[in-house]
Amino acid sequence: MMAGSKISCMGIVGDGCGGGREFIVQDAVLYAYDSITSEKIILLNNIKNPKKITKDGCLISIDCENEKVIFDLSTFKQI
Repeated sequence: MMAGSKISCMGIVGDGCGGGREFIVQDAVLYAYDSITSEKIILLNNIKNPKKITKDGCLISIDCENEKVIFDLSTFKQI
């Protein structure tokens, strides 16, 4: 991914954790963005070569060039 470019997915309200927020990977950082409050928080750093991001319940999955990164929103930790 080129510097400054981003990939993102939306959390669905009622699906578990982070409903209604946009989850963004930009410049090797995973962010959660709340469009209502305009708050943007850092969830995880050092994500290398992300290609795709998806959310299922409380799990954010980031498909990278050489690995899959999974972040659990219920514990705020990478698993």
